[in-house]
Amino acid sequence: MSDQSARVTPVILAGGSGTRLWPLSRKSYPKQFVPLLGEDTLFRSVVRRLSGDGEGYGFARPVVLTNATFRFIVAEQLAQEGVDAEAIMIEPSVRNTAPAILAAALHLIAHDPEAVMLVAPSDQVVPDADAFRAAVSRGLGAARAGDLVTFGIAPTRPETGYGYLQVVAKPDGSGEPIKLARFVEKPNAERAGEMLARGDHLWNAGIFLFAAKDLVAAFEAHAPDVLAAVVPAVEQAEGDLGFLRLAPESWGRAPDISIDYAIMERAGNLSVVPYDSGWSDLGGWDAVWSHAGPDGDGVTVSGGATAIDCSDTLLRSDSEGMELVGIGLSNIIAVAMNDAVLIADKSRAQDVKLAVEALKAKGAVQAESFPKDHRPWGWVEGLLAGERFQVKRITVQPGQSLSLQSHFHRSEHWIVVEGTAKVTVDEKVTLLTENQSLYVPAGAKHRVENPGKIPVVFIEVQTGTYLGEDDIVRYEDRYARK
Repeated sequence: MSDQSARVTPVILAGGSGTRLWPLSRKSYPKQFVPLLGEDTLFRSVVRRLSGDGEGYGFARPVVLTNATFRFIVAEQLAQEGVDAEAIMIEPSVRNTAPAILAAALHLIAHDPEAVMLVAPSDQVVPDADAFRAAVSRGLGAARAGDLVTFGIAPTRPETGYGYLQVVAKPDGSGEPIKLARFVEKPNAERAGEMLARGDHLWNAGIFLFAAKDLVAAFEAHAPDVLAAVVPAVEQAEGDLGFLRLAPESWGRAPDISIDYAIMERAGNLSVVPYDSGWSDLGGWDAVWSHAGPDGDGVTVSGGATAIDCSDTLLRSDSEGMELVGIGLSNIIAVAMNDAVLIADKSRAQDVKLAVEALKAKGAVQAESFPKDHRPWGWVEGLLAGERFQVKRITVQPGQSLSLQSHFHRSEHWIVVEGTAKVTVDEKVTLLTENQSLYVPAGAKHRVENPGKIPVVFIEVQTGTYLGEDDIVRYEDRYARK
């Protein structure tokens, strides 16, 4: 569509670091980027869902909000979908959804004062993309008339894990926007049952549709302190390798507040689009179990998992070579990775966050970090560690390279097991193919590059008195890391 007024810009929020799907989702690599249901990721699915044309409108290139840690993961998964973002905006620190959404609105207004934006989290499951696009179409009239539109999910159970939207009238099944009466915080079980029976409450999906200028006007009226911090953060934003990095000093002054508290619970021009075609925020392993399609016994297995005489159980192994076997289990969640295993009663799925808190309290790295660490050029996976040595498997994607660097306290031995690597050690450049190895003494400047068309995989053995990641001096780095 050539008519810019018929364009809707997706604003995708991708900076979250949920813990309720631990150990698969962790702070260093959260659920939106992980293949949870099959080979797809939630981030890639929302990018597809918010692409192409709906009825009477078309999606423009998306704006993505994320943090510095995830920026290359976002860029990689966008490229896998063949999508070129309007902007990937980097939040210097965590400030919740209100500052993030406002930053996107200000960025869009600078290019198109009449921009319409659809805000969506990157960690939700919406199985019927066409039905969702149709719901957006039904909400566009209200948004263009000046309303702030949110989407309410028809509840299927008395859920206590979601906030609710009370609408002024029961939805009539048409899906047309209804005026919002009020927001309701997460209820207890009794209250949730009452709201379900009334029929005038919907789950709050955290999805919003509005003209960018109307959102900015709402911040002027209801949250000027957020606006005062975010405006200079956007105006002083700097380009960085194709990303747009918000100014950290100004951004740091923004209140840590959600869009619900800052705007939606205070504004009067609110409408809700009812939606009943399937939705989940995959807020726990019980939700993953449900969406994975349990068999006739209520069992779902994935990866190297085997169930014998089990019922209402999820068994999942996400590590190569890790076999997980359940025998005679009922109502159990078991998730195995090579560095952590979760076993829980399915009724306690929402308490997985307690495990993360307990591990953090005891200083266990598994609370937040994976052995597999994603980098701009590929990834590093820890295999074995001792007091004065570490063994890692390193994968470098085609056309990528590590920084030119040196270490004070450790030397390294490399052996290539897949592909061909271009290796620099001080002034010497060598091509290493499979089964060839090289020694890098402490203090030597070195780099590994992948000039080929398939990934390079090599085993690195580090030895020395100190093996921490902060023992790196970078001389050149195409990814602008310090």
